[in-house]
Amino acid sequence: MLKIRSMQTYNKFMTNFWLVVTILIVVTVSYFGFTEGFQRWSYYYVFALITLLMFVVRRWMLKRMQRHLAFLEEQNKTSSEKQG
Repeated sequence: MLKIRSMQTYNKFMTNFWLVVTILIVVTVSYFGFTEGFQRWSYYYVFALITLLMFVVRRWMLKRMQRHLAFLEEQNKTSSEKQG
Protein backbone atom coordinates (compact mmCIF):
# COMPACT_ATOMS: atom_id res chain seq x y z
CA MET A 1 0.00 0.00 0.00
CA LEU A 2 2.91 2.34 0.72
CA LYS A 3 4.24 1.80 -2.81
CA ILE A 4 0.90 2.80 -4.33
CA ARG A 5 0.65 5.87 -2.11
CA SER A 6 4.17 7.00 -2.97
CA MET A 7 3.44 6.49 -6.66
CA GLN A 8 0.30 8.61 -6.37
CA THR A 9 2.32 11.34 -4.66
CA TYR A 10 4.93 11.18 -7.41
CA ASN A 11 2.27 11.39 -10.12
CA LYS A 12 0.59 14.38 -8.49
CA PHE A 13 3.96 16.11 -8.16
CA MET A 14 4.83 15.48 -11.81
CA THR A 15 1.40 16.69 -12.94
CA ASN A 16 1.88 19.96 -11.06
CA PHE A 17 5.47 20.18 -12.30
CA TRP A 18 4.39 20.13 -15.95
CA LEU A 19 1.73 22.76 -15.29
CA VAL A 20 4.25 25.06 -13.58
CA VAL A 21 6.77 24.56 -16.39
CA THR A 22 4.07 25.40 -18.95
CA ILE A 23 3.19 28.61 -17.14
CA LEU A 24 6.86 29.59 -16.79
CA ILE A 25 7.53 29.00 -20.47
CA VAL A 26 4.49 31.02 -21.56
CA VAL A 27 5.40 33.91 -19.26
CA THR A 28 9.07 33.88 -20.25
CA VAL A 29 8.46 33.61 -23.99
CA SER A 30 5.78 36.30 -23.81
CA TYR A 31 8.13 38.63 -21.93
CA PHE A 32 10.94 38.13 -24.43
CA GLY A 33 8.43 38.42 -27.26
CA PHE A 34 7.32 41.84 -26.04
CA THR A 35 10.84 43.09 -25.32
CA GLU A 36 12.74 41.63 -28.30
CA GLY A 37 9.98 40.96 -30.80
CA PHE A 38 7.72 38.01 -31.44
CA GLN A 39 9.37 37.35 -34.79
CA ARG A 40 12.24 35.70 -32.93
CA TRP A 41 10.47 34.21 -29.90
CA SER A 42 7.14 32.93 -31.24
CA TYR A 43 8.64 29.54 -32.13
CA TYR A 44 9.31 28.82 -28.46
CA TYR A 45 5.58 28.52 -27.77
CA VAL A 46 5.94 25.01 -29.19
CA PHE A 47 7.70 24.04 -25.96
CA ALA A 48 4.76 25.39 -23.98
CA LEU A 49 2.40 23.24 -26.06
CA ILE A 50 4.58 20.17 -25.46
CA THR A 51 4.65 20.71 -21.70
CA LEU A 52 0.90 21.40 -21.69
CA LEU A 53 0.39 18.12 -23.50
CA MET A 54 2.54 16.39 -20.87
CA PHE A 55 0.35 17.92 -18.15
CA VAL A 56 -2.85 16.71 -19.82
CA VAL A 57 -1.48 13.20 -20.37
CA ARG A 58 -0.21 12.97 -16.78
CA ARG A 59 -3.55 14.15 -15.43
CA TRP A 60 -5.46 11.67 -17.60
CA MET A 61 -3.17 8.81 -16.54
CA LEU A 62 -3.49 9.77 -12.86
CA LYS A 63 -7.28 9.67 -13.04
CA ARG A 64 -7.16 6.43 -14.99
CA MET A 65 -4.88 4.85 -12.39
CA GLN A 66 -7.16 5.95 -9.55
CA ARG A 67 -10.20 4.43 -11.27
CA HIS A 68 -8.29 1.21 -11.88
CA LEU A 69 -7.17 0.98 -8.24
CA ALA A 70 -10.74 1.55 -7.09
CA PHE A 71 -11.90 -1.20 -9.46
CA LEU A 72 -9.26 -3.60 -8.13
CA GLU A 73 -10.21 -2.79 -4.54
CA GLU A 74 -13.89 -3.41 -5.29
CA GLN A 75 -12.99 -6.65 -7.04
CA ASN A 76 -10.98 -7.80 -4.03
CA LYS A 77 -13.90 -7.00 -1.72
CA THR A 78 -16.36 -9.02 -3.76
CA SER A 79 -14.00 -11.99 -4.11
CA SER A 80 -13.27 -12.02 -0.37
CA GLU A 81 -17.00 -11.91 0.41
CA LYS A 82 -17.64 -14.88 -1.89
CA GLN A 83 -14.89 -16.89 -0.20
CA GLY A 84 -15.87 -16.04 3.35
